[in-house]
Amino acid sequence: LEPGEYVLHIEHGIGIFRGLTTLHSDGSEREYLVIQYAGEDRLYVPIHQADRISRYVGTEDRPPRLHQLGTAEWDRVKRQAKRAVEQVARELLDLYAARELVPGHAFSPDTDWQHELEAAFPYIETEDQLRAIEAVKRDMERPRPMDRLICGDAGYGKTEVALRAAFKAVMDGKQVAFLVPTTVLAQQHYNTFRERLAPFPVEVEMLSRFRSHREQREILERLEAGQVDIVIGTHRLLSPDVRFKDLGLLIIDEEQRFGVTHKERLKRMRTQVDVLTMTATPIPRTLYMALTGVREISTIETPPEERLPVTVHVGEYDPNVVRHAILRELERGGQVFYVHNRVQTIATVKRRLERLVPEARIAIAHGQMREAELERVMLRFVAGEIDLLLTTTIIESGLDIPNANTIIVEDADRFGLAQLYQLRGRVGRGAMRAYAYFFYRRGRMTEEARQRLETIRETGGKLGAGFNIAMRDLEIRGAG
Repeated sequence: LEPGEYVLHIEHGIGIFRGLTTLHSDGSEREYLVIQYAGEDRLYVPIHQADRISRYVGTEDRPPRLHQLGTAEWDRVKRQAKRAVEQVARELLDLYAARELVPGHAFSPDTDWQHELEAAFPYIETEDQLRAIEAVKRDMERPRPMDRLICGDAGYGKTEVALRAAFKAVMDGKQVAFLVPTTVLAQQHYNTFRERLAPFPVEVEMLSRFRSHREQREILERLEAGQVDIVIGTHRLLSPDVRFKDLGLLIIDEEQRFGVTHKERLKRMRTQVDVLTMTATPIPRTLYMALTGVREISTIETPPEERLPVTVHVGEYDPNVVRHAILRELERGGQVFYVHNRVQTIATVKRRLERLVPEARIAIAHGQMREAELERVMLRFVAGEIDLLLTTTIIESGLDIPNANTIIVEDADRFGLAQLYQLRGRVGRGAMRAYAYFFYRRGRMTEEARQRLETIRETGGKLGAGFNIAMRDLEIRGAG
């Protein structure tokens, strides 16, 4: 140990090692290790108790927060960690024991059609992307159910990995379920899959609010009869009335966006079929499971060619900065996302923005709108008929609109770190410089919120920072 290093005392928590010192006690001299804690408190540890101290190991270079002597804080942290570990261990033992016992389906090697589909990809795959695709195929060809996590930034080609895996499953006569968190994203993936798989006899369908009750009923009947090969949908896919003839692969986009009940259903499915999960920022528990080797992980870290880092601004809300940011985007023919995550007050914000930037054509989009209306607004935005889309976090995951290169987020301190990073990922998907503004209101902010905004300020603009953001989230929140 060197003086100035962070250390962990098993009974007192994190402090800074300040070196050795000699103290006189009961007529004898003894050597002590000196550890500094919060508030300039110092702990003198006899040299023969050095085994109670270990070097602090964090997941980043950023210094950890020091604990305070004489408080119950460290005990609370240890109790939480112990409970979390026991719970995760129980879940994992049950789940993975079941997975080992249940024989999975070993998929056949690639067909000629598979090679044809892959050759038609209009971009050059990055090395990371090719490695991820190979790993997924290798897992699928084994007789044990796959459980692989693909971690890659927005626009780094995760969807193509999923598409090739889905096609491989269909070539073996199996059905595929592609689960996504929002209706808008389901529509986008549906369009991509239909377009890429058009030359092949593959039936792709979508189950979401954008489908009428009659259409949904027809899709469900065809799904059960085995006439639908790939179904893309929101949590609607997890409803009890959704039955497959022969499900072989489940693809989950942004698993952290689904609730506890949905995850329970997914957990049961994991023991029976191959599962491929995709995310830009895995939640701490998922990341921890991947890092400890419980779940397989592939990272796609190489940005596509011509991709530029996003310029990130974090600060107090300033209407002048907002107006300047919107006008700069409109002047270069681009579009703007403006995130206000309260449906009740979104109309008020629209009036405020219309006064602030009368030049902009503004429309609202949120999850409580009627399906047809929401779809119409999104199509108009994609067509460039709307300059500024005032929206909730419905746009958080996966949405790909290359002409929208400025995003403004109000009350950013109320969002989680992964959410902030996902929102930032909505822009900068083309070759143009993109801007992300995260505003907070003056007043009280929790220490955790401050750390989150500091992290997004430091790393949010870097290319491929999603994995590092997730590691930082694991450090701030613990492993779930």
